[in-house]
Parts: sequence; C-alpha cells; structure tokens
Amino acid sequence: MQVEQKKEESEKPVEKKLKFDIIIIGAGPAGYTAGIYSARAKRDTLIISGILPGGQLMNTTEVENYPGFEKGIFGPELMMTMKKQTERMGATIVDDEVVNVDFTHKPFKVLTPSEEYESEAVIICTGATPKKLSIPGEQEFSGKGVSYCATCDGPFFRNLELAVSGGGDSAMEESTFLTKFASNVHLIHRRDKLRASKVMQERAFNNPKIKFHFNSSIVDIKGDQKVQEVTLLDNKTNEKQKLQVGGVFVAIGHDPNTKIFQNQVELDENGYIVQKKNTMTSVDGVFSAGDAHDHRYRQAVTAAGFGCMAAIDADRYLTEKSTE
Repeated sequence: MQVEQKKEESEKPVEKKLKFDIIIIGAGPAGYTAGIYSARAKRDTLIISGILPGGQLMNTTEVENYPGFEKGIFGPELMMTMKKQTERMGATIVDDEVVNVDFTHKPFKVLTPSEEYESEAVIICTGATPKKLSIPGEQEFSGKGVSYCATCDGPFFRNLELAVSGGGDSAMEESTFLTKFASNVHLIHRRDKLRASKVMQERAFNNPKIKFHFNSSIVDIKGDQKVQEVTLLDNKTNEKQKLQVGGVFVAIGHDPNTKIFQNQVELDENGYIVQKKNTMTSVDGVFSAGDAHDHRYRQAVTAAGFGCMAAIDADRYLTEKSTE
C-alpha cells in the first residue's frame, strides 16, 4: 500500500508557479540583463521572452561592438550566452507571448494565451521593430547586405558603394556616419524634399560622398550571396534604373513594441514608453528598459545598461514597499 501511495503522489502534476516578485516582458539584451540582476538580488524573477527570444540580435550576423568579445560574436550566440547566464542566476524563462496586461492595481497581471501571471513589479523590455521597405530581396538579404543600423554594421562595408533609404534625421545621420567607411553613399528619398532638420540636411548636403536621389524608391534588391544591386523607381516618370551597391541601409524609422501597454502606461506620440523617475514609467512599480523607450541610441550595450538600471530600480522599489 505504501509503495502504491508513493507512486500516486509522485505522479501528481507539479503546480505551475504563477506568482513572482518581478516579471520581465521581453528577452533581448535589456530583458536578459534585467533578469541577471533581478535574480542575483534574490528576487523571484520570471522572464516572458516573446515571439522572438533574443530580440533583433537573433537576425544579426557578427556583432563587433559588444564589450568583452575581442574577435566579435554572432548575434544569436550572444543571446544564447546571455540566456544561459540568466538561467544560471536562477531566473525562470518562459518562451511565450504576452497578449495583455493589467497595471491598474496590485498585484500586476501579465497574461499570455495560456496563463495569467502576477507580480509586484514589472520591467518592460519589448524593444522596437525596424520599419521595412517590404520589397523583393529585402528579407532574403537581411544580414547579407541589408541592414537597419549603420552604427552597428557600418564598419563591415568598407570601400563599398552603399544605398540609404529615408529622408528624416535618422537617414541623414546614418548616411553621414557611413561615409567614414563607404566609397560613396546614395541617399534615396521618395519625395522631392527631405523631412530632416535643417542642420542635419546641411551636414549631409555638404558631404561630398553623399549623392542624393530624390523622387525615387528602392523597389528591388538583388545579389549573389550578398547585395550587389538595387533597382530605383522614379516616382514621377516611372522610369527604372539599376544601381550597383554593396549594401542597403533602411532608415525609415522604428515601431516600438508597446501596443499592449496603451492605456496602461504613458506613451509618447510615437508609441515609446515615457520614463518618469529614472527607469520607472507613469505607473509605480512598472519599469522599462531598452528600445521600448530608447529611440536615440538603440544599441545592444545601451539596452543591457538600461536593463541593469531597471532591475536595480525595481529591487529598490520592492525593498522600500516592504518596509512601509
């Protein structure tokens, strides 16, 4: 009887843990770093990774500018290393997508399609998604000559002719930065006037390496293994021309992944999370880190830095609440 009873007890399903001290939404450099610091502070920590665990770096080839890797490291490898370190610190990682949240009262509720989790603090690390041209060849050559970050990838394109698509400050800034490496930069804008600030425009116009193509759009990207050619469409005459380039930089903006937080925390006019005090949002106990609020730097190392800051802020918040 005792043997049978023990067997029945061992076969009982383990109750899934649904309550945590801190829930981190998103698992890029910001989310994993926040997880490392939260778990190391002995906070019961859950990371809900989202539909793309690792964030934008999972679509990146070599990362040269992340400290600690003298010879560089592939983006997916860096993210897997961060994930293992986070798990070793004791954080729980769930590969699931958050579909709704309720920050109106404590404990906060974070919902996935299958579970409802609760916590006393939340760190939002959902990142941002680069806007795409949605043209033939763009997806095929992503990471093989098509890039969405000049600061990240510019040094890989030395002495090549490059194309930049965009007309705002980001496009001017990226084009100017790329002239440090490229033989020439072709800035392609679909309108006859730039949207960028006058200062940024003047800087680009005064750079002899930047060649402007107004009223033009990139409609096709071709190559053998890597980008070799783009097709430009004249938006007024409908004429097409081929341009031989070794890379295409898309600089038409980003969309922060923050839709589920509308009416929960304050967002700016572009959808980025507004930070009120250090990394805290408009809701006490809800913090943010990385590209979901940072529309200026958008680097893996700055996202990791913000993840560290948010975890420290969340830990201090919980400590202060426990002593009230």
